This record gives sequence, structure tokens and C-alpha cells, in this order.
Amino acid sequence: MPGKQKILIVDDDENIAELISLYLTKECFDTKIVYNGEDALSAFETYQPSLILLDLMLPGIDGYQVCREIRAHSSTPIIMLSAKGEVFDKVLGLELGADDYIMKPFDSKEMVARVRAVLRRYQPVRQEKTEDKTKCVEYEDLVINLTNYSVLCDGQNVEMPPKELELLYCLASSPNQVFTREQLLDRIWGYEYIGDTRTVDVHIKRLREKIKDHPRWSLSTVWGIGYKFETK
Repeated sequence: MPGKQKILIVDDDENIAELISLYLTKECFDTKIVYNGEDALSAFETYQPSLILLDLMLPGIDGYQVCREIRAHSSTPIIMLSAKGEVFDKVLGLELGADDYIMKPFDSKEMVARVRAVLRRYQPVRQEKTEDKTKCVEYEDLVINLTNYSVLCDGQNVEMPPKELELLYCLASSPNQVFTREQLLDRIWGYEYIGDTRTVDVHIKRLREKIKDHPRWSLSTVWGIGYKFETK
């Protein structure tokens, strides 16, 4: 029987951290709490969590820097927690590689639902026996496999968080089809996602940094509408 999924909770407010742990433990998750950025980085290596709930305003190393350092070598899902509502906080968090963003105070059921949703997106889909179940698109020098959540570009494995990969797969599996930001937001994040279309722009920007345009294909902006995976 598989073990419990492990959630690393990083928050300097002990009451909030304990409350989050209580909610998640009731839902059969294993949890570990740390109260600062340095301990978060250490615990990430030793605890090896399935997902991180990361507060932004931490003593010492803040949540942004923790996210940046983890993303430098891992695609483990990160949900940022913050009482700050400014748009620039959300955009910066997404640019650094966060998978979702929850505002304090939050409803316990919503928090658990978001944790489950992000974990579902991250967990590699079990390989089906029939080959036609494999979700994979291939182009010259590019292979995007949604079945095992992998991307190969120029023969090299490209690490990326689940939503980036899903967004790339969505576009590449329908070459030359134009998607509006709203359509992509709905397809990748779902109706329940509380965000705006800038989320899509941020993820496209990050994809372009990792997947450079190719003579035969590219991630193209259709001004005033959205994006498409253009083949030539």
C-alpha cells in the first residue's frame, strides 16, 4: 500500500501552521512544519515532500527566495501562502515557479482542495496498457509526454512544474490553433481557479525561457487574442 503523501508547511505563524497541519492530517496527509526559510531548504532535502505550502513573509530567507532555490533543481509542487493581495506578489510568485497561490485567511476546505488539485496535476499518470492511451506529442527536436510528465528538447530533459508542462502540451497537441487566455486558464487551471489571465502570460514567458523557438515550430503570440503553437 502506498505511503501517505508528505506536505511540508513553511510558516512563521505557529498557530496557522498547526491549523494547516491539523486539516491536512485529518485528510490523511503526512505533514512537517518549519518556521523559517533556512529550515525549509534543509527540510526539503531530508523530508522530501510531495508538496510545499510556503508562506511568503518568513524571517531570514523569505518565501520568494526559498521558491527560487528549490526551483533551481526540483519541480516539486509549491503553493504560496500570503496575506498580501497585491497583483505583483502573485505574478512574482508565479514567475519564480509556484504552482498556485492561496490568500490568507483561507477556508480549510478550499486549502485542502487546492492541495489535492495540484498533487493530481503533478502525479505522473499511470501508464495504461494500451499504447493509444499515451499522451505524447512529438516535433523535430521536441517531445512532450503528458503520460510521464517529461519534456525533451534537443535531446535534453527540460525540468518544469506541472502547469507549465500541461500548458505546453495543450498548445502543442493542437498545432496552429489559437487559444484565448481565458480558454487556457480554464483548460489548465479549471473553473475553480481564482486568478486572472496574467497567470497564462507568466507561464508562457517561463516556457519561452526554457523552450527556445525552433526553425520548424514556436510558441507564438496572437496579439489581442492569445497564443498558439505554430508549426512551419
